[in-house]
Amino acid sequence: MYDKTEWGFADGYKVYLITLKNKNGMSASFTNYGAAVVSLCVPDKTGGFTDVMLGYDDISGYINGKSSQGAVIGRYANRIGGAQFRLSGKEYNLYKNEKNNCLHGGRVGYGRRVWSVYGISGGENPGVCFSYVSPDGEDNFPSALKIIVRYTLTEKNALRIEYSAVPDGETVINLTNHAYFNLGGFASGDILGTRLQLFAETYTPTDEAQIPTGEKAPVKGTVFDFTAPKLIGDDINSKKTDGYDHNFILGTPGIMRKAAAAYSDATGIEMTAHTDMPAVQLYTANHLNEPGKGGVHFGKFGGFCLETQFTPNTPNLTEFPQCSFKKGEEFRSVTEYAFNCV
Repeated sequence: MYDKTEWGFADGYKVYLITLKNKNGMSASFTNYGAAVVSLCVPDKTGGFTDVMLGYDDISGYINGKSSQGAVIGRYANRIGGAQFRLSGKEYNLYKNEKNNCLHGGRVGYGRRVWSVYGISGGENPGVCFSYVSPDGEDNFPSALKIIVRYTLTEKNALRIEYSAVPDGETVINLTNHAYFNLGGFASGDILGTRLQLFAETYTPTDEAQIPTGEKAPVKGTVFDFTAPKLIGDDINSKKTDGYDHNFILGTPGIMRKAAAAYSDATGIEMTAHTDMPAVQLYTANHLNEPGKGGVHFGKFGGFCLETQFTPNTPNLTEFPQCSFKKGEEFRSVTEYAFNCV
């Protein structure tokens, strides 16, 4: 089941709000502005549904927002140190939009582009596809890139995200989604009481600019140890973290694996994340401070992100799985967030 309604205009293009609903009553809404997830209403322990996705009430919120709510991020998610990299001997200089770094694609990024609605389907596993063609030189990245992102709301109460991107020349590709989750509900306050487990035994320490040093450090015995479930707030005020914005190593790219599990006592909602990407960035909304949907002001620790991706600054860190793709070589990735009421 699905519904598509006009939601206004952005950059002179028409934007839509598209809602999918599965046979269990779970629903998810999306907009083609940034190919963003707008809402995600999942079964809770009361027998009702809780919207666990931060976002905005209208398209103006997405246009004016500063936090990439629910959007597809690219061409390169996360940070590239010094806003530059070399590819086949040529140096590329990107936009410095976070001090000396290029963050989430640079000056504009895919989260602020109007995508095409490529297709919508109903049935037991309703879905919507968005497409975008990123031209050669956009935000100073080389080669044009044809991208398709498909969202599926499965009959097993999972939101499945499939990415496909094909360049017309050599380039770097690192796509993810910047959904902010709050399993207590978007209006429930902070996520410090959410129980989280990450299936990662190592993480990448960073320098003062939040660029990985190249080291792969064990999480055991540190505030980054989520190998056993613990509350996000247990160590979040440590001087070493002041909130998490860190990359955790999952394994070899292309292999689907369990990356994380989270649980809220308040709603009884459990979320598990699976991905075939080699790393996941845990971000706890350390700098969030803006009005959101339902009249709620979203503040620090108001949500958490699990951004499945290549390691930050990968083009400059040859010891990590690489994200460069040649002409006609397809980037493919799958991430799935599944929900259960415990």
